This record gives sequence, C-alpha cells and structure tokens, in this order.
Amino acid sequence: MNWKNLDRGIFLVNVLGIVYDPKTKKILIGRREKDEYLPELTWCFPGGRPDYNHSLIMSLIMEIKKKTNLDVNVLDCIFARTLPKNQNLYQSTIFVKLLKKQVNQKQWKNSRK
Repeated sequence: MNWKNLDRGIFLVNVLGIVYDPKTKKILIGRREKDEYLPELTWCFPGGRPDYNHSLIMSLIMEIKKKTNLDVNVLDCIFARTLPKNQNLYQSTIFVKLLKKQVNQKQWKNSRK
C-alpha cells in the first residue's frame, strides 16, 4: 500500500508497555534491531503492532508475553502520539505492572532504575 496516496485516517498503530516491577522498582527496556519504520531507534519499551482480532490492551499484553515471557496487568494509558519523523505511525504508551513474583535476572539485564 502506498501511504503517500492517502490524505488522512490511515495510521500504523504501535502499542508499547512501560513494564514496572514494584518489587525491584525497575522498568524494562529492550534493545531493538533493524526497525524498518524507525531505523535509528535502538532502545524502547516492549510492545508491537496490534492485530484486528484483539483490543489494543489485549494486543499489548500478548506482545509483551510473546517478547519477554512476562505476565502484566494494564494500569493506565500514559500518552499517545504520532511521531515527528513518521506521521503515519501512531504510538500509544501504556503503564503496566509485572504480575509474576519471580523475574529472571537475564530479562532485566538492560533495565534502568
């Protein structure tokens, strides 16, 4: 599909989760490689593009599980925006809380306080 021929109403949607572990007071940040829409982006919160069969919230929960094997509970939407360098990309960032009591330390290797 040629996005430039469309004047409005069509966005690529991306949902990201700020995964917070209240026990360790850390958030999870993942390393990205070869992103075709934002090639300069190297670190980000886990998430992805939702499918048409699920809500944005359910898609986010499934993407986080698929990419990190973590179970999360959605708390609130933090913000949503289009990106200055790519106006066709709509990004929604959602605050989620870690549900598992034990987290593999390797999964938190690149996390920051």
